Amino acid sequence: MTGDSVEKSMSVGQQGELYEEWLELRNGCLCCSVKDNGVKAIENLMSKRGKFDYILLETTGLADPGPIASIFWLDEELCSDIYLDGIIVMVDAKYCGKQIHERKEDGSINESQRQIALADVIIINKTDLVSSEELLKLRQEVRSINSFAKLHETTQAKVDLGNILDINAYGAYEPASMEHVFGERGFSTTDVHILDKSVTTTTLEMEGSVDRDQLDGFIQRLLWEKNVNSAEGKPLEILRLKGVIAVSGEDRRMVVQGVHELYDVQFTTPWASTQRRTIVVFIGRNLDRSVLKKELESCLISR
Repeated sequence: MTGDSVEKSMSVGQQGELYEEWLELRNGCLCCSVKDNGVKAIENLMSKRGKFDYILLETTGLADPGPIASIFWLDEELCSDIYLDGIIVMVDAKYCGKQIHERKEDGSINESQRQIALADVIIINKTDLVSSEELLKLRQEVRSINSFAKLHETTQAKVDLGNILDINAYGAYEPASMEHVFGERGFSTTDVHILDKSVTTTTLEMEGSVDRDQLDGFIQRLLWEKNVNSAEGKPLEILRLKGVIAVSGEDRRMVVQGVHELYDVQFTTPWASTQRRTIVVFIGRNLDRSVLKKELESCLISR
């Protein structure tokens, strides 16, 4: 893997000029005032130093990965050379159990739950510092927030690089069909959660073909207009969604990806059988399974 020391800093001008080699984010946020310059800086770095095998962005422990991921996921100027591979979150086995339950004064989702919810790979580290009972409880709490991510448990952060690099979490291609990937990670379509969490995972599965326009309308109301409410009248707050869709008139699977207010669709492999299934995973707050199921079923045109 090519690259220089990350300890060096880099000055970025108003037009994205690169004066040194590395971008130091003193405020821990790439997506706010330095969003455009941060993207340009990496582009300039690549043009100056050539292609890189991999680019790793390490944020502070209080950062929100969603906006940062959005830059590299949907930025058209970068799509030919750079793509978002995935979000990796390190969980401290000793202290995360307490952090998950912290309440913010403004009522927003705390940083610990938000990071876990947006993760594609979760590494529970320092497992040697907790008992087996404490580790089991933490594992259940993490899984109750995000049952989609791959989970690894480590000591001293020792992990096989193959588990965290080239995971292609935002790509259209998978090592196997999306249905297999979902089943491989232990999804339950009943979504029975013992723990009462602010953020949870809900998985919906149904047979039949979906009308593309109606599906787009549902996702836009859910992510953009935020007017899809739970039975208690609370807006469903989606942090992450991913699914494989059977679209009417289309022989290929359609993969949908969503982060916060952004979503994208890509057509992938053909259906191998006549049984066309739609599976969608929602991760967020105030999730109401019955409401989501009704909305998604309204997009069906055949059963």
